[in-house]
Amino acid sequence: MELLKPEFGTLFWMTLSFLAVLFILRKFAWKPILSALRDREKSITNALSEAENARKEIRSLKETNEKIILQAKTERTVIIKDAKKTGDKIVNNAKKEAEKEARKLIEKTKQSIESEKNLAIKEIKQEIAKLSLEIAEKVLKKNLEQDEQQERYIDKLIDNIKLS
Repeated sequence: MELLKPEFGTLFWMTLSFLAVLFILRKFAWKPILSALRDREKSITNALSEAENARKEIRSLKETNEKIILQAKTERTVIIKDAKKTGDKIVNNAKKEAEKEARKLIEKTKQSIESEKNLAIKEIKQEIAKLSLEIAEKVLKKNLEQDEQQERYIDKLIDNIKLS
């Protein structure tokens, strides 16, 4: 029961020891502990502030990235349209040029064919004239007495002539 009812001397020394420990703690430990807590509180506050700033910066960067991506997509669309237009123009110009060249080539070929045809006709006429002269000469050289013999002879000569 003595513990439940302490004596005056025990209370006095307990109180004195408590005050001494309190004084020592207040003098040497309380200030460093409080300053450490304040420093810790400041560092936590700074860390939270920096984290909030980082979140804001990340949001800002995301918005900027989205704007840049949207702008890039728009530019890409414009570039693709321009490229298609340019490609179509090049194809159309190439077709027109090819058609012009084809017409020129056809016209040149027609002229060449026409000149060769005229040359061939001229040569054929000359050959026919030469052959006609040869036939006439042979007919005239041979003095035939009868018309019927002359006709047979002319037919025979015509059959023997080969046109080149």
